[in-house]
Amino acid sequence: MSRDKLARIPPFVADDIHAVIETPAGRRTKYKWDPAQGVFTLHKVLPVGMAFPLDFGFVPGTAGADGDPLDVFVITDEPSFAGCLIRARLLGVITAEQAVAGQPPVRNDRFLAVSAASRDHEPVRRLEDLNPRTLTELERFFVHYNELEGKQFRVLSRLGPEAARSLLEAGQK
Repeated sequence: MSRDKLARIPPFVADDIHAVIETPAGRRTKYKWDPAQGVFTLHKVLPVGMAFPLDFGFVPGTAGADGDPLDVFVITDEPSFAGCLIRARLLGVITAEQAVAGQPPVRNDRFLAVSAASRDHEPVRRLEDLNPRTLTELERFFVHYNELEGKQFRVLSRLGPEAARSLLEAGQK
């Protein structure tokens, strides 16, 4: 996917969002989009026993307080691949702050969506439709993931699809 093509992908499509996957579910290898080069690069490798629980990526055409595109976890029936564009139904958002020692915290929310093409998760419409334990495990994944880099990740709240959409709209470039 070229820089130009990525820049033309709108964040929203009807009631859904677009998500560009950086790291597929089950992978220890964290990939990251490099806009300057127009390619996905290997960013890091997670420790043995730790892997991304869901497809992880970003919503194109958005930017968060840290300057990066807004992050999204996408529930899919099968893991996808780095660079896959997925049309997804927004379920909600885990609002959070991320901090590096000695610096003030920055908002770094995690949006959750389900692939519009999903057969297994077709009835899922809101965070409340997910097992509460799943949400807790996702939050703990990010707490631990950030600890490995010397950062703190503090969950602030869980909000539904309407609030998540408002936050995404506010983050549009």
